[in-house]
Formats: sequence, C-alpha cells, structure tokens
Amino acid sequence: MAQTYDICIRGAGIVGRTLALHLAAKRLKVALVVTAVGNPVADADVRAYALNQQSRALLEAVRCWPAGDSATPVLHMQVEADAQAQVNFAAADQGAEALNWIVDVPVMEQQLAQAVQFQPLITVVDTPQPATLTVVCEGRASTTRDEFGVEFDVFKYDQWAVAARVESELPHGQTARQWFHEGEITALLPMGGSQGNFHALVWSVSPERAQHLLNSPDMEFTDALQTATRMAVGSLRLTGPRASWPLQHAVARRWVGSASIAGVQRAWVLAGDAAHNVHPLAGQGLNLGLGDVAELVKVLDSRGYWRSVDDMRLLRQYERARKADFALVGGSGDSLQQLFSHPHALVQSARSWGMRGFDHLLPLKRWVARRAMGL
Repeated sequence: MAQTYDICIRGAGIVGRTLALHLAAKRLKVALVVTAVGNPVADADVRAYALNQQSRALLEAVRCWPAGDSATPVLHMQVEADAQAQVNFAAADQGAEALNWIVDVPVMEQQLAQAVQFQPLITVVDTPQPATLTVVCEGRASTTRDEFGVEFDVFKYDQWAVAARVESELPHGQTARQWFHEGEITALLPMGGSQGNFHALVWSVSPERAQHLLNSPDMEFTDALQTATRMAVGSLRLTGPRASWPLQHAVARRWVGSASIAGVQRAWVLAGDAAHNVHPLAGQGLNLGLGDVAELVKVLDSRGYWRSVDDMRLLRQYERARKADFALVGGSGDSLQQLFSHPHALVQSARSWGMRGFDHLLPLKRWVARRAMGL
C-alpha cells in the first residue's frame, strides 16, 4: 500500500530539514526530498551565517543548535564607512547574551541531517511524493517554483560575494566588523569560539573584481583584504578555498497556491530562498528563511481540528505575515545596498553624516538592533 504524507518538503537544506523536524514533532507525516545537487559554496566549505535569537530558539527546539566553538556569540558589531563614519552595537546595551551567533554551516547541516534520520515520521525520498501540502524549499534556483508557474521578480546587483575563511594575527574579540568603501562591502564575522582568531569573510564586490580576487595568489588576496579591513585585526591568512556567487534581491509574487501534482490538485507554499533573496550585508538571509519555518509551523499547529494542512485560509495567513516581514527586512537591506554603492560624493557625504547621527540616536538604534536580533 502506498505511503501517504501530510507534507512533502522539496529541498533538504537548513530550512527544509528544520521545517521537517518541527512538523514531525507536531505528529505530521513528512516526505523530505533530498537530491544530490552540487553546490559550489558548500563544496568550498566556507559558508557561515549570522543567526539571531529567534533562529537559535527554533534550532534548539529540535536539538540542532551547534555546540561549542561552532556557534560564536557576537558581543559587538562595528560598521565603518568613508570619512571615518562609524556605527557601533553592543549586546550589553540591549541587555542580551549576544547580538547574534556566527554559525558554521556545514556543522549545522550535519546535525540536522542526523536528527532527520532518527525521526520516524520523516521519510527521506529522492523524488517528490503525493501529499496534502507541498512546501518548496529548493533555494533561489527552484525548479518547482517554475513548474508551478510562480513569477520570481529578480533585481540583480552589480556585485558578487566572495567568501572565504581567514585567520587573523589578533583575536576577533567576539566582534563582527563591516566596512563600506567605494561601493564594496567587506565583512569579517568571528568564528572559532569566544577566544578565537578565525573569521568568515563575505566580500561584496563588482563581478570583475570578484573574478580577480578568486584567481589571484593567496598573498595578493590577503594584501587586498588587509587594505579593505584597515588592519583592524592585524595581518590575515587564508585557511581554505575561496568561493563566489552573484548577489540579488528577489521575491516570488505568490507564496501559496495550488497546482496539479500527480494528477491531483494540491496546495503548495514557498519558504526560504525559493520565496525571497536578500543582500548579505545585514546578515538576515537565513533568519528570514527560518522565520518562514516558525510562522508556517505556528499556523499549521494552531489550526482547528476540522481544518486540513492545505486549508488556503491558513496558508494565506502565513503568506501575509511573511511578506510583511520580508518587506521590512528585505527592503531595508536593499535600501542600504543602494545607498552605500552610490558613487556620488554628495551621497557619500550625506550617508557619513547620517551614520554619525544614527549612532547617537539611542532609541532608534536600540529598536533596529533588537529587530535584527529577533527580539
């Protein structure tokens, strides 16, 4: 007799696996579609994400929060721009344990994959299965989104991200550092624990410069990086390969709907990068995806006993809530990218003045910090 599922999740990245574990904890039968697709970023093993308190709580609930030095708490954040304009954030000012945590992605993915293996209500499959509801978590290049005829509005930035892991001469001091200079955005995110001197680098540059940085000798690369980071943590050394990918701001026009699946009309929803993409400058990409998980689980878990998981009223409630959050977070990040990539001297002067003013507007700064922290 064919297996029947409440939910089929297409895509087994961090968002897909986290969603599967939470839905199974609510006694729903889940088919998790895992496909062996190469990922150049994952293969290079350089990914790291800044996760906020809400994301941490979501992962802790399924016992998949990375232990020890794989999740480094950020106590301070320094943002610098031209003309020595600077904005500083501190966890102590927010009365919080940390502003966020920099998490080693391969470690977290391994924990999630192991947890899935021990959850009897999750069946790992290699092809999509008929289910009451299909959740698409395939990433920004989702083929299922295209199959369902969902339009994906994409604005391509004239930037690529260059990512790597580096070791610094000086300890990172649990400080995340970011520099805006001449259209480039350079971020060093602390890794290796509270006393470490390792960093995840995310460097947003023009496509031409990205290719040059990818192909340049290690010494030339680190010399350029030391200039970009103003020697804030001393000399730097590459500890592994480099990776790069194009940056974009994108959003699906519909996040819920119905389509013919295996000859039957079925409901679907989008989550994670299949629904939205943002610039990495604010570190909110995965937090948005895990926010999708939290909202969808809440909506499905709170439904009346007479309602099925494919109830379109419930799914539209999810869509409205998440689109509103994306409009705020994604819109803010896009505005900052446009502002700091503008080459005009008057704009540069105005933004430096604005940064200095913002750093002294304590109530506004506190609101922004707590919003980013997921509080």
